[in-house]
Amino acid sequence: MRVKITLQCTERGDRNYITTKNKRNHPDRLELRKYSPRLKRYTIHRETK
Repeated sequence: MRVKITLQCTERGDRNYITTKNKRNHPDRLELRKYSPRLKRYTIHRETK
């Protein structure tokens, strides 16, 4: 049930992180605060296809 997802920065648009999630437990899109190396600060990253 675990699928690979890519996390994209909302401010810059960079796709910095790849992770997995369980679609059964979390059917909606994932949002995490992660570090953006180009901006040198923490930003919100959203799940993309």
